[in-house]
Amino acid sequence: MQRPLKITARDFTLSDAFEAEIRQKAAALDNYYHRITGCDVTVTAPIDHHRKGGPFDVRIRLTVPGKELVTNRQSEEGLAAAIREAFDAIRRQLEDYVREQRGQVKTHEEAAQGRVVRLLNDFGFLETPDGREIYFHRNSVLNNAFDKLRVGMQVRFVEEEGIEGPQASTVAIVERKH
Repeated sequence: MQRPLKITARDFTLSDAFEAEIRQKAAALDNYYHRITGCDVTVTAPIDHHRKGGPFDVRIRLTVPGKELVTNRQSEEGLAAAIREAFDAIRRQLEDYVREQRGQVKTHEEAAQGRVVRLLNDFGFLETPDGREIYFHRNSVLNNAFDKLRVGMQVRFVEEEGIEGPQASTVAIVERKH
């Protein structure tokens, strides 16, 4: 980390053990990404925590080049659980950020359009705009709408490579606008 870790405790004194745990978990974030520029951890005690207990609030603000990652966690199970859950959440955000930086973010294919050309017991075939026929199974039709399909209906689908060639997944009926 380029800036030292900043730990703030509000409305109570943070024990040395909890501060050490926060420092250890913050240092471990460097294993996921070595260009973290700063980390601020704020722990807030619940109002009247001496008499009533209640959830501690752990807020982590992590700065990385071009972005700020923030999480806020509370836990009825105590401060240790809130710290663990907050660092787990910020780690997942950091992993997503790293994948995004590396260009490894999964992009979803755009759904193609076609029309139903044949329906059989539990499967059917679609015709694509370029004239190919693609198999689809009942389980690929969204919202259990296989029984609503009719030959000639327009559908959206995502084409995937199946065991025996191309097949359609996430088949959805295209609603006609009146």
